[in-house]
Amino acid sequence: MINFEEELKKFHPSLEVEEVEDAIYNQDLTDMADILVKMIKKSEEEEKRQ
Repeated sequence: MINFEEELKKFHPSLEVEEVEDAIYNQDLTDMADILVKMIKKSEEEEKRQ
């Protein structure tokens, strides 16, 4: 049986929308698009050198 008092002690409220946005945008996250752009730029620079 569920002990509601124990469950309430474990409860942590979720972040507000603004806090979530700040938490996400303040992290330096590299995604696949960023990696591909870097690879293309590097390839173009290497082609110019040759």
